This record gives sequence, structure tokens and C-alpha cells, in this order.
Amino acid sequence: MTLADLKTGKSGIIVKINVSGALKRRLMDMGVVAGADVSVEKVAPLGDPIEVRIKSYALSLRLGEARQIEVEEIKNHE
Repeated sequence: MTLADLKTGKSGIIVKINVSGALKRRLMDMGVVAGADVSVEKVAPLGDPIEVRIKSYALSLRLGEARQIEVEEIKNHE
């Protein structure tokens, strides 16, 4: 699943970033790295951009960028 597939309020762990070059470097500089916990805070009314929380700070990503980030959803056991 990708970061774009996570619903608002759901969390996951970044598994892989499927881009290279300047975009990958920019994402990594912002803390988007494999193994990082990420949660979807909110999604714009038309679905783009997506606001996520990584390492206790908010980050807005374009939908196309979020589709390039593979995540594993964290299931909550209640």
C-alpha cells in the first residue's frame, strides 16, 4: 500500500521510497525515510495535498509524491 492509500487518522511505517534523484533527496531531508512512523492528519477536499505527521512535525505532500511512498499500515488492536 502507498501513503496515498492511508485514510485520515491511520498510521503506518514507511517501507520504501520509489523515487530517485532530487525528489528522493528532498523527501529524505524532510524525514521521509524507511522505518519512520507516519500518520495521515488530513486530506484536502479534492484529495491533494495530504497532510502527514512524521517525527512530530506536519508535512504536506502532493498526491503524486504520496503514491511513491510504500507503507505498511499499523493495525490498532482494541
